[in-house]
Amino acid sequence: MRTDIILTLTGPDRVGIVEEVTGVLLEMDGNVEANRMARLGGEFVMLSLVSLPEDNVGSVEAAFAKLAAEGYRVTSGPALREAAPAHEGWAAYRIQVHGADHEGIIHEIAAGLARRGITIESAETATTAAPLSGTKLFSMNATALVPPALSEADWRDDLGEAASRSNVDITVSAAGGE
Repeated sequence: MRTDIILTLTGPDRVGIVEEVTGVLLEMDGNVEANRMARLGGEFVMLSLVSLPEDNVGSVEAAFAKLAAEGYRVTSGPALREAAPAHEGWAAYRIQVHGADHEGIIHEIAAGLARRGITIESAETATTAAPLSGTKLFSMNATALVPPALSEADWRDDLGEAASRSNVDITVSAAGGE
């Protein structure tokens, strides 16, 4: 019988790290079902949903001992798919945030959504230098799921107030079935 785990790996970015990680999983008869990878601050970060035989779950960390010895941090734990709340009938929206970077932007936007019971399904943020001034600019692209009974006007107004408090621009659009 197969089971699902969440595997995280962080460490120095280098050529071949993805091949090595997926090779270890393949040797364990593991299958990567969903994955996110990024380079953050010079570090490689990998977050994966992995399906593998139940008998192999206990040996995941040992299988990554070589990478751990090279300074990679590996964690794994059970994925509780059946415990995830269903969002049937919830509407998906794409939320884009742009403005001068400063502390608290993500927190303010997330708090505005959470107050209305809106869940953030995925989000990606970045900072870049403005072309002429070099000022640090913040951007966020997120997908949020909105409960069907929630008035769109109310939550959009709340989100607009959060944007105003954070001095950022927010664009909201229907995500189109994503």
